[in-house]
Amino acid sequence: MRRTTKWFATGILSAALLTGCVPAPGDDQEKAVQETEESEQEMVLIPDAQIKKEYYRTPVPFKKSASRGLVVNNLNTKYDIQETEEGLLRLSSLYYDPKDYFFQEGQYIDRDTAKQWISRKSNFEAGLNPAITEGMSPAQIAEEAPIYLAHIVEQNYLQMTDDKKVKLAGISIGLAMNSIYYPREGNERSIDDKTIEEKGKKMADIILSRLRSKPELADVPIAVGLFKQESRNDIVPGTYFATSFAAKGKNEFTGWKEVDEQYVLLPASSSTGNYRDLNTTFKNFKQDIDDYFPSFVNVIGTAFYKDQRLNSLTVEIPIQFFGKTELIGFSQYLTSLVKTHFKGVPIEISVTSVNGPEVLIVHDQDREEPFVHVYGY
Repeated sequence: MRRTTKWFATGILSAALLTGCVPAPGDDQEKAVQETEESEQEMVLIPDAQIKKEYYRTPVPFKKSASRGLVVNNLNTKYDIQETEEGLLRLSSLYYDPKDYFFQEGQYIDRDTAKQWISRKSNFEAGLNPAITEGMSPAQIAEEAPIYLAHIVEQNYLQMTDDKKVKLAGISIGLAMNSIYYPREGNERSIDDKTIEEKGKKMADIILSRLRSKPELADVPIAVGLFKQESRNDIVPGTYFATSFAAKGKNEFTGWKEVDEQYVLLPASSSTGNYRDLNTTFKNFKQDIDDYFPSFVNVIGTAFYKDQRLNSLTVEIPIQFFGKTELIGFSQYLTSLVKTHFKGVPIEISVTSVNGPEVLIVHDQDREEPFVHVYGY
């Protein structure tokens, strides 16, 4: 059989090894691998292709997170669900270089453990959120004991040894913190940034201690990121705002760093800030689209800023017409607008209708001309 994609096979330590049999610090890892029964090892495929240098390669078959499914119940919006994972990938690249590490979903914090950790102390001894006592009113709970921690994300990073084995070489933990507490009774309560940061760092220390108590994680580097979740009504995601790292065998995080990331909805209601010029450009772009076809539902842009610089711009354009020739004409017009308004801006435009995706336009610094794909043509 001819293969169009190059793969190479390598052994991976068994699930039993990854979850409880990694040798203690100082033990001979080669000997530990030899002591593992052959039936407990499994073969995996690692793709040779790496689409972008910032993308991690992932061993196949893909292993699902041990706490899979909880994120949907715990976070407010689909935007935060996506960003807690993607943002943690970006942070992890600060500690685990994508060219040297492979990605795997978290295998060490299982569903029951995660549920207990994000519960109240009064419900589970391991709960990280504040306890409530009998007789506390909804107002008292909102003021004195809101839910701070909404969700825990775990990611594992693997490396290949000289004998073609893949082993755990790093862990990243994301703590999704609430900026607004929504009680079942009473009014919602905003939580200030200082409190979110203080609570998040204390919880990170506790989680580090708990992970270090596992023999298989006693000597594994662990990174952490604090994520501020947005309100239920926001259509842009929250972002990570702080990160730290505990090196091999270290029992505390050292040197917390600020993470400067921000999502901005365009057109923005305010013309101030470092995105003022982009906002003006986007409004002109939108006006040109309205002049061409005024019956669009909307043109929505989301700009992502990292370290005060524009990192990417995504645009969604829902349409109401379906004629293929008209769609092609509009696609060509959009492409010319991209070249006129967004020179040097990494942009992705998605045109959709009730039938699904219609057009994709991508332009970045690596392309002289925008890439344009008209679906079904």
